[in-house]
Amino acid sequence: MFKDQLTTQQKKLVCTFEDGDPNENPWVKAKPEQVHIEVVAHDPDWFARFGVQKESIQKVLGDLALSIDHVGSTAVIGLAAKPIIDIDLIVENPENEASYVPTLESLGYELTIREPSWYQHRMLKLHDPMVNLHVFGKNCPEHHRHLLFKEWLQTHPDDLADYAAIKEIAKNDVNTMQAYNQKKQDVVRAIYQKIFATL
Repeated sequence: MFKDQLTTQQKKLVCTFEDGDPNENPWVKAKPEQVHIEVVAHDPDWFARFGVQKESIQKVLGDLALSIDHVGSTAVIGLAAKPIIDIDLIVENPENEASYVPTLESLGYELTIREPSWYQHRMLKLHDPMVNLHVFGKNCPEHHRHLLFKEWLQTHPDDLADYAAIKEIAKNDVNTMQAYNQKKQDVVRAIYQKIFATL
C-alpha cells in the first residue's frame, strides 16, 4: 500500500493541510469563465486516456518527469466523475517553469494556474481530451494525499458511496470549480481524517 512507503516525517506533513496565501492571484491569464459542472458515470476508457497522456508526457520530458500519476475521481473504478482526467506530474523544481512548460505546451497543454504559496502548484490544461495536469515538487504532501485518497476509496466502499453522493449534490447550483469543490469539502476532509488515523 502507498501509505507504507511514506516516512514518519512524510506522514506528519500529509496530516496537515496548507491553504496557501488567500491574497495570491493564481490565474496565469484571467479567471476562467463560468462552467457547467457535469458528473457522469464512470467510463473505463478514462484509464486508457490517462495512459496515452502519461506516455506522451514521459516521452517529451524524459527524466524531468519524476513520476506521473492518475489521480482524482476518474482514477477510481466505479466512481462517477467530471469527465476530466486529473494527473499529478512530479518534477524536481516546479518554479523552474522553463524546464517543462514549453515542452508541455508542444503537446497542447496551457499553463492556467500558478500557486507558489501552495506547494509550488502549477496546473496546465489540455482541452482534447480534457486533462488537468497538476505539477508538484518531490515529496509534496498534497500529491501524497491524492494517492492516499485514491487508494482509500478503492478499498472502502462506504466512503466511496458517500463521496459519490456528495458529488451529485455539489454539482447543483454552482458554476465554478471552486464552488463545486467547496461544497464537497466537509465530506472529503472527513474521509481524510479516517485515512490519517491509519498512518
